[in-house]
Amino acid sequence: MKKFNLLVAILLVTTASFAQTKWVVNKPHAKVGFTVTHLAVSDVDGNFKKFDATLTSSKPDFSDAVFEVSMEVASVNTDNDMRDNDLRSDHYFDASKYPTMTFVSKGITKTGDKTFKLTGDLTMHGVTKPVTLDMVVTGTGKNMQNQKPIVGVRVTGTINRNDFGVGHVPSAMVSEDVQLRAVGEFDQQ
Repeated sequence: MKKFNLLVAILLVTTASFAQTKWVVNKPHAKVGFTVTHLAVSDVDGNFKKFDATLTSSKPDFSDAVFEVSMEVASVNTDNDMRDNDLRSDHYFDASKYPTMTFVSKGITKTGDKTFKLTGDLTMHGVTKPVTLDMVVTGTGKNMQNQKPIVGVRVTGTINRNDFGVGHVPSAMVSEDVQLRAVGEFDQQ
């Protein structure tokens, strides 16, 4: 019986040491956005008002982090109602046909003390393509209300909208390259 108890104890300790920790985005302290260039002269920023994001990691430096992000396409916001309605239409995102955009990470490579290359699949407009993004762990701390751990993350990168069939307009009107930027504070669950 002692051998059995010892085996169970070893299994429990081993399982606990490799346990995945789930973190959920704190939405008031997060934003998922993009920037395009209009008429090759000015930048236009936008974001998605409705989104969810989680990260899972078993390592304290997040070098094994897995991210899952989903955005409600109809929540696109550029602070211009006419442009937002056009972006929701079949000219661009076609939100009625493709209501959700997602990113699911597939790998992460540590490039510095708090910097990483994050690879994963981006699905937009019914097309899934692999993308590589830059990630920075901007800080760690404790939630002031419940004292649970928190972590801040910034993810940036560039995609080509034509790779996803978004916006059948000339690049002189709206840039093909779209800069992505997501920042967020995640609460440990």
